[in-house]
Amino acid sequence: MKLLIVDDEQIEREGLEAILRKGFPDSEIKQAKNGKKAIELTHEYAPDIILMDIKMPGMSGLEAAQHIHEHYPTIKIVMVTAYEMFEYARQAIRIGVEDYILKPSKASDIVETVRVVIDRLEEERKQWSEFNIHKEQLLRMMPVVEADVVTQLLFDHVHEVHLDEMISLLGVDATREGFVMLIVLSPKVESEPFYRNVKEQMKQLKNGWVGAKSGRHIPIIVFREASKSYRGQASSIVQQLLLLQEDRGGAEIFVGIGNVYDSLDQVRLSYQEALISSADITLPSKHRFYVDIPDTMQQQSDNLPPYSEKQFLEQIRTGQWDEVRRFVSDIISRHENNASSLVQAEQSVMEALWLVHRLLQEMGVEVDKPMFSYHAQDYRNLRTETDCLLDKQIQTITMYQERFKPDVVQQMKRYIIENSQEDISLEMIARKVDLSPFYISKVFKEQLGVNYIDFLTECRIEKAKQLMSDPELSLKEITFEVGYNDPNYFSKVFKKISGVSPTEYRKLMLGKKI
Repeated sequence: MKLLIVDDEQIEREGLEAILRKGFPDSEIKQAKNGKKAIELTHEYAPDIILMDIKMPGMSGLEAAQHIHEHYPTIKIVMVTAYEMFEYARQAIRIGVEDYILKPSKASDIVETVRVVIDRLEEERKQWSEFNIHKEQLLRMMPVVEADVVTQLLFDHVHEVHLDEMISLLGVDATREGFVMLIVLSPKVESEPFYRNVKEQMKQLKNGWVGAKSGRHIPIIVFREASKSYRGQASSIVQQLLLLQEDRGGAEIFVGIGNVYDSLDQVRLSYQEALISSADITLPSKHRFYVDIPDTMQQQSDNLPPYSEKQFLEQIRTGQWDEVRRFVSDIISRHENNASSLVQAEQSVMEALWLVHRLLQEMGVEVDKPMFSYHAQDYRNLRTETDCLLDKQIQTITMYQERFKPDVVQQMKRYIIENSQEDISLEMIARKVDLSPFYISKVFKEQLGVNYIDFLTECRIEKAKQLMSDPELSLKEITFEVGYNDPNYFSKVFKKISGVSPTEYRKLMLGKKI
């Protein structure tokens, strides 16, 4: 500890230093003869504790203490005074003084007072060190949290307790307006380096979250900036994303942009629009807004099935292939009933098949692009060719699912159980089992009836219950041991899962053991 003694009487300074050197032989001690010198020496010496006489000529001890406290709030100040008066004590407390010593005092009393202040300072430093460690852990975890939040919001695997907590960690108002941009990478792009660059770019912009990369898709939730128009903001981000590829031979990406929605609860709709917007990545502009899509299907609303493209996306995503077939078949029937040209009908069908292709890619399934091998001569030919293309797509996803379904859930369960104390994310699990984040979340929910984060939570809580049987472990230690960074949040989750708080549960457990 570095101590500074401030007193205008040299004999008082020398006497106090002798007492402190005997009580704290490992401490470093310096002296200042007045308030002004104390301030100057504080800047140079950076003491941990200052023992300040109240009554000194020129700048009083209270004035010097107030100045030091304002500029160096972590320094502990102990006032030394011969005036046992309430007014001085009241003023000293108001400016943040830790304690005071009366003149004259026994050497043992002085040492005890300073020892209490040292203990208090060391405890604060310990807590601050722990806080910084957890802060660093949290900062490292932020990209993981961010990707998980985006995945849950866009793919509708939402767990309210965890989602609310993660959103609060990211420091964003859940009612804030936002929209989704979906980056589609061509096979020429090195996806991992580009993905890292995108995350770094959005981190610098501070106005969006980057989701987990699924296949060659990268979703981004962008928050509206009041100072810019929606189009201006989105176009600016697109240009910056395109620049990330400039030194690699030009843009090999396409960006689909969904509409703005009022809150995060609705942003999933914007994602679906961004997905539709990216159906044709051959456009020269390299990006497209959903509102700018030629209303090929919407202009012919009478020719469309009585449900929307967004419902069609849900049917593809959830594997309702009979409904998917019916949707595509209805498109052809309505065109035929309205005597539309075969070219118009082909275009509408191809848009639907492109959406199937896009979602299969999102799930990490590599499938050939749907292309008609010839122009249909009549509607019968069109139906036959369409059925062949759709059969090929469905066969590919079915083979993919059958290949991985038997053991993938068991692999994920084992990985989560063995690593439940770590900051596990969908992206991490996806890399472990070599599947897309969306697909593993879907399969996990289908097989176990709960999503991965619920299962992870159950594993952590069960481990916490086991650790609580050891009375030597504090609840704070158990919190960090099972993978949580905040004891309050751990308590909240524990009570939601177990019905009682950790403290109450431990009392019941230890009581039964006794």
